[in-house]
Amino acid sequence: MIRKVFKKWVKKKQYGSIQFTISASFTLISLICMGSIGLILYSKMVSNTEEMTVEATGQLLNQTSVNLETYLRNMMRISDSMYYSVIKDKDISTDNMDSEMNLLYEANKDNLVSIACFKEDGELVGAAPIASVKGEVDIISQEWFGAANNQMENLHFSTPHVQNIFDDSSYRYNWVVSLSRIVELTRRGTNVRGVLLVDMNFSSIEQLFKKSNTMGNGGYMYLTDSKGSIIYHPRQKLIDGLAEKENNTVNAAYEDGSHKENFEGERRIVTVKTVGYTGWKIISVTPYSVYSLNFAQIRYFVIVIISAAMFILFFVNQFVSAKIADPIKRLNDSVKGLENGNLDVVIYEGGGSDEIQHLGKTLNSVVVQLRKLMDKIVIEQEEKRRSELYALQSQINPHFLYNTLDSIVWMIEGEMYTEAIHMVTHLARLFRISLSKGKTVITIKDEIDHAKNYMNIQQFRYKDKFQIFFHIAPEIYDYCTVKLILQPLLENAIYYGMEYMYGDGEINVKGEKREGDIYMSVEDNGPGMTKEIQGDLLKEGRKIPTKGSGVGLLNVHKRIQLRYGEEYGLTIESQPDEGTKVTIHIPAILYEDWKKEKGELE
Repeated sequence: MIRKVFKKWVKKKQYGSIQFTISASFTLISLICMGSIGLILYSKMVSNTEEMTVEATGQLLNQTSVNLETYLRNMMRISDSMYYSVIKDKDISTDNMDSEMNLLYEANKDNLVSIACFKEDGELVGAAPIASVKGEVDIISQEWFGAANNQMENLHFSTPHVQNIFDDSSYRYNWVVSLSRIVELTRRGTNVRGVLLVDMNFSSIEQLFKKSNTMGNGGYMYLTDSKGSIIYHPRQKLIDGLAEKENNTVNAAYEDGSHKENFEGERRIVTVKTVGYTGWKIISVTPYSVYSLNFAQIRYFVIVIISAAMFILFFVNQFVSAKIADPIKRLNDSVKGLENGNLDVVIYEGGGSDEIQHLGKTLNSVVVQLRKLMDKIVIEQEEKRRSELYALQSQINPHFLYNTLDSIVWMIEGEMYTEAIHMVTHLARLFRISLSKGKTVITIKDEIDHAKNYMNIQQFRYKDKFQIFFHIAPEIYDYCTVKLILQPLLENAIYYGMEYMYGDGEINVKGEKREGDIYMSVEDNGPGMTKEIQGDLLKEGRKIPTKGSGVGLLNVHKRIQLRYGEEYGLTIESQPDEGTKVTIHIPAILYEDWKKEKGELE
């Protein structure tokens, strides 16, 4: 039944495609939005559940760690008390320490199994509560004895084991964790090495973890040493019997915190906490199944809510689309002519809501204004482009003239009249090219001649500081360029690159055609500059230097871009103490072709 209704609806809407599009679009958007909201809600609930589980596990883990560290610190305190309060004050050749050991044992017997002190060769010095070692036991071969000798500066905590080195007539041998350390024994005034052993009752650690596991959230907690060997596990017997497996080696390698893993086909969260002093790892394991029991109900609830909302939105979309589709379709038909650039169309204004009618009138008004603006913009843009070119061009001439005349005045003051006359001659040639009958575009040959005249003038002033070399490919002479773009670069090379050079200065001017474009560069071997200064030179609003062509580089860069586009202009390469290279990039356009096609700006 629903399928038949849907097919009839689609067939009917084919006669009104705008309405169908609006309705289908709104329905699709609603479906996506509601589906996304459902997924977000579901994901958020799952995430919150995981976070709460991890937080609760972390709190329990921290509390267990505090309790275990407190227990271990108490054992260390017993070891310290025995060492520093008893052993340090005894000479084993004449003194006996059994009474002090017994007192210390009696005060802590709930957590202790035994206290003993051995010489370096394994001979018993004293012990409590049993002061007799089995004759067949080799003390030196005991794991705790060797570990203490290997870790002379530290306390050593062993893994759980049955301590059966003492001759106990009751044959009660307890599971213990041995705390051993190297101690200094005094014998006839001479220090000798020994080993102090404190056997902790493993049942205390076992009870601590049993209590933590009963307070858990469905998971379990176990303890390993730093290498992953299990010290305590609530399923130890099953693991020993190979009925179950544990990922203890991998878990112990995790850093402290929570981790997700998949072990034996089961997804679970593993939280790790390192115990101080020992390097042991407390590991909490929480299977996903523990807190995901209610996820199916949550999914069902979200699906029902989203489905109901979608059903309502579908019919709301039909009603809304029917009201707005027809006027929009007519308005759309009337503006199709604008797609082809036809500004003589008449926009539909009647029918529909007030907004649609107002939109039609507004579009009609816009079309009229567009007709006027298009004509006006074409004229204004051309005038603006010309004005900007002339404004930029005008910045460079006064600045260049000032520097050149300053050099001539300096020579006249120094009574170098022949040189001053020579400079004026070159200045005249310079201005002949600079004027260029009002042109802003000249041949590269004229630009090179202009640069050579400029450098002839400057070498009179700086004749002992630098040399200038031109390496220009003759093939580029007949191409065109924006006028006066080399002279500011040369001026900067002199003022900033050659200022402190004494005969070793060198400026190289190069030009070539490469990959269809023209590249000209000015390179000096001066002090160079930092990356920060390079990046600032071609920016608008930068701080203008106090000497040289302060606006020259930016002027040249902007003039090239205004003429040829933003992909052209200047690039600067420099390193402190390695010189500076400024490269001009312009398109390869023959001067004669340019004159024929575009002509010179007036």
